[in-house]
Amino acid sequence: MAKQFSELSGKHIEFIGNQKIFFVATAAETGRVNLSPKGGDSLRVISPTEIAWLNLTGSGNESASHVLQNSRMTLMFCAFEGKPLILRAYGNARVLHQGDDEWESYCSQFPYSVASRQIFVLDVNLVQSSCGMSVPYFSFDSERDDLEKWSEKQGKEGIEKYWVRKNQKSIDGFETEIIERSGISVAERVNEEQ
Repeated sequence: MAKQFSELSGKHIEFIGNQKIFFVATAAETGRVNLSPKGGDSLRVISPTEIAWLNLTGSGNESASHVLQNSRMTLMFCAFEGKPLILRAYGNARVLHQGDDEWESYCSQFPYSVASRQIFVLDVNLVQSSCGMSVPYFSFDSERDDLEKWSEKQGKEGIEKYWVRKNQKSIDGFETEIIERSGISVAERVNEEQ
């Protein structure tokens, strides 16, 4: 049976820390709902009511565009081993870009990656746990290093060019503000778009 809490407990935080994957759901007022799997060392529980996660460069940029329009976000964690549990953290998020004042204080809590694109800070207003008895068992083998290798090959300049080409708008055409808030110069943007 589901249980609800106003914030994360110590047991919730310990459970989150042991997970190798989490899921992020966002939606604007219109358009598609986005659900993304996330992994690696990309999530920090800052307090019982605040979670931050580092968003690395990828082909889509849905979460950023959605949060700008509607700050709702849900993070979901599932037990794939041991006692069954599904844990959801609901709340309102804000997105930080490299040009934002808070960027460095949050970014310094994560391992360096040239692919660092945004940081999402979720202010948790509801936590719900449920049984998860139908979630199958899975074994963790290792993290993938494909994104890390690709990002290192691109370098900072290549990553920023990729943002210009692929990350400015969501699949529904919503702005992400990645260029304006990440410090990429207008000259670089114009040159890349030509």
